[in-house]
Amino acid sequence: MAVSIKSAREIELMREAGRILAMVHEKLGKIIRPGISTWDIDDFGTRLIKESGCIPNFLNYNGFPAAICVSVNEEVVHGIPSKERILQEGDIVSLDAGLIYKGYHSDAARTYGVGVISPDVAKLIEVTKQSFFEGIKKARAGNHLYDISNTIDEYVSGFGYGVVRDLVGHGIGTKLHEDPQIPNFAQKRRGIKLQPGMTLCIEPMINMGYAEVEWLEDDWTVVSEDGSWSAHYENTILITEGEPELLTMAH
Repeated sequence: MAVSIKSAREIELMREAGRILAMVHEKLGKIIRPGISTWDIDDFGTRLIKESGCIPNFLNYNGFPAAICVSVNEEVVHGIPSKERILQEGDIVSLDAGLIYKGYHSDAARTYGVGVISPDVAKLIEVTKQSFFEGIKKARAGNHLYDISNTIDEYVSGFGYGVVRDLVGHGIGTKLHEDPQIPNFAQKRRGIKLQPGMTLCIEPMINMGYAEVEWLEDDWTVVSEDGSWSAHYENTILITEGEPELLTMAH
């Protein structure tokens, strides 16, 4: 497994790719409301990315037809935007987006409540987000990759939620998906040793019920097998000599 170590110049380009994506997510979050279609969200996101001089990296990736994955309620990831899919009060929606800046990729996801949501669902979103922050406490040079996986699993399991196993995080750089794969569930082995200059996407996907998922007939949309609602939270991070740097968060 060859995990790329980014040069100082590459890190600067990754930082800019991440900074722009953070801004895109911030603006997308502000339009989430009952009555908006998932197509509207994708249309707005596509325009934001292109107006920033970047390329939407999800659009046409292995045939995916949109720039933003918009996944509602029991949809875990890769929801295809549609004019017919209208967000309702009480729904939750996960937005997974990425872009290319001067040949370098960024990738991040957020889950939002639509209007007023139930306390149970709000807790699912919060635990999913916090599991990311628990995991990256281990994202330091000298630690091992699966220290991150084990920490996420341990935190989430305490709440009785299902940690999705069929989809994992990944390395990122000149390609959207690079080595290594980064599970969000406990591993017996330790994984590679983390080194400064690695850029990784950590992305817990958490179901309120069981961990099992299935693919719909469109071959993209992943849903929880038991119909339970799901949340997703992701950032592109940089391993440094000290604390990890979150490239896709507004500072």
